[in-house]
Amino acid sequence: MAETTKIPACIGIILDGNRRWAKEQGLPSFEGHRRGMDNLEPIAHAARDLGIRHMVVYAFSTENWNRSKEEVSYLMGIFESTARERLAKFSKENIAVRFIGQKERFSSSLQDAMRQAEEKNPENPKLTVWVCISYGSKAEIVEAAQAALEANETITEESLGKHLWTAGMPDPDLIIRTGGEQRLSNFLLWQGAYSELFFLKTHWPAFTAGDLATVLKEYAERERRMGK
Repeated sequence: MAETTKIPACIGIILDGNRRWAKEQGLPSFEGHRRGMDNLEPIAHAARDLGIRHMVVYAFSTENWNRSKEEVSYLMGIFESTARERLAKFSKENIAVRFIGQKERFSSSLQDAMRQAEEKNPENPKLTVWVCISYGSKAEIVEAAQAALEANETITEESLGKHLWTAGMPDPDLIIRTGGEQRLSNFLLWQGAYSELFFLKTHWPAFTAGDLATVLKEYAERERRMGK
């Protein structure tokens, strides 16, 4: 059995179950989204305190643009207020934040909020939170291939890797999906090739530091073969 002190360098989390959590609580579905974004801060603090160096979260996918205009508009408001009021303060907690995805699809105001939050990043953070927003792994890989071709580079794993939106981020040692579904939904398909997968019934707004510690304990007991 592996030691329980084995701490992953990078974890991925698919933030799922916000609307179902709200329904179970008798709340409007949009309230689930707000509570979900509120939960990002304590989980980031927990990850930092556990010694994790990178946490990448799936906040909004390329497919989520197909939701109702009212829901998308509400989410955009939450993202902007979170970037300005919460994530911009991460630097004081020795946490950096990076936004990755099709950022050009967002309003200039939201792009400005994301940029300002990133500009405050500490030089040597204990944790970097990578926020995947308008993110889709297939789109990321296509864009990386196009960038490599435009640079007249031979297509290799290394040449594609340096053009991915996640360039500079370690591949996730494990990926957690909350909310009960058991699929990756176009999240880190390249980077997660050998990630350990954890599918939890707990909805994201109810996910706690204790749940994260439980996942890490199970992760430490797994044997990672990496294809060998």
